[in-house]
Amino acid sequence: SKSAACLVIFVLATLAADASAAAPCESRNLGFDVTAAGWKHLPLSKLKRDTTYTIGRDGERTMLRANADRSASLYIAPFGAGMTLPTTLSWDWKTGAAVAGADNRIKDREDAPLRVLVAFDGDHATLPKAEQNRFDRAKSLSGRKPPFAMLMYTWSDLVAPETIIASAHTSQVKMLVLGGGLGAWQSVRRNLAADYRRAYGAAPGPLLGVAVMTDTDNTGTQAVGEYAG
Repeated sequence: SKSAACLVIFVLATLAADASAAAPCESRNLGFDVTAAGWKHLPLSKLKRDTTYTIGRDGERTMLRANADRSASLYIAPFGAGMTLPTTLSWDWKTGAAVAGADNRIKDREDAPLRVLVAFDGDHATLPKAEQNRFDRAKSLSGRKPPFAMLMYTWSDLVAPETIIASAHTSQVKMLVLGGGLGAWQSVRRNLAADYRRAYGAAPGPLLGVAVMTDTDNTGTQAVGEYAG
């Protein structure tokens, strides 16, 4: 959605704590029932309806269920300092249906039942002036420095897997499409450095945090997405 590109980079300034000294790389359990992971709901705008996120069980699995009804908001796990990039990020996700009318290649139809977002730090001074101005406006609105760049892993049954879709709103958000099966848990394991290089043509900076989002604000429809570690 528009929130998935423009507003996300504003709101995820929450993830961009001072990362001048990256924390050592380590294995980190980001399970939704792990208190230390720091998961919390984050609205995108007072003008948007919030997606509802609830923690539940699916057999032995702890999972997060997202219910979107013409809505968009995030569920985030910010890191206290920039984290040296781990080799991989793994998660499971599931949805029973695609979002009717959604197409993330079209600005006003950018919705998805499942998204995993990863925020990275970097040198904002290297960005084009127009992008720097956009970041300055975001910082003024949020009171925090936005993350330098984001990868947004996006479920789709419409676009070919591994397609990278550039945001129509900022050069610093890239959607990476993952294949869309329905009705069963899918396990995903991604090499973050390799994906970042494909999307941005450069090495990534420290990791600032991760988030999930199920959004239907542009299409005005409903969707249910489930996430697990």
